[in-house]
Amino acid sequence: MIPGSAATQRYNFAAPYLDISIAEQRLRLVDGSEVLAEYPVSTAKNGPGEKKGSYCTPTGWHKIRAKIGAGLPINSVLAGRRPTGEIYTPELAAQHPQRDWILSRILWLGGLEPGKNRYGDVDSTWRYIYIHGTPDELMQGKPESHGCIRMRNADLISLFEQVALGCRVWIHE
Repeated sequence: MIPGSAATQRYNFAAPYLDISIAEQRLRLVDGSEVLAEYPVSTAKNGPGEKKGSYCTPTGWHKIRAKIGAGLPINSVLAGRRPTGEIYTPELAAQHPQRDWILSRILWLGGLEPGKNRYGDVDSTWRYIYIHGTPDELMQGKPESHGCIRMRNADLISLFEQVALGCRVWIHE
């Protein structure tokens, strides 16, 4: 779970960080060797990968570059990183069956590794890679996203309150 010592030295973990395991479909909030919180997630249906247009979940070191949606009601719908004023319901989903629902909060990730997940056609920020809420009924314990890390809404709101801007994120297979 804890990344290699060279990377640990490079990114200096004075604060808690997020460990996201694609193989386990789990997100852990880690402080040193202690797991403070653990949540199920759904990563990309297409698996791990960094290339723009791949619809894969990027791996490696990231940071939370923006926290969006503080104070919004649970199940608030976001589009283009802005609340639409809608609250997700099964009826709303039936009206818009093709939507990729982004709900409640967004933790927008920025890659930290030039050439791997930062700059050019592998840049996680400009791929709009988020940790975000999704309809709870879509959380089936398997990879199903378009590249982002999906979470149940109550779990995401809890995590949102526990992490700060700049929090490091380690995404791995």
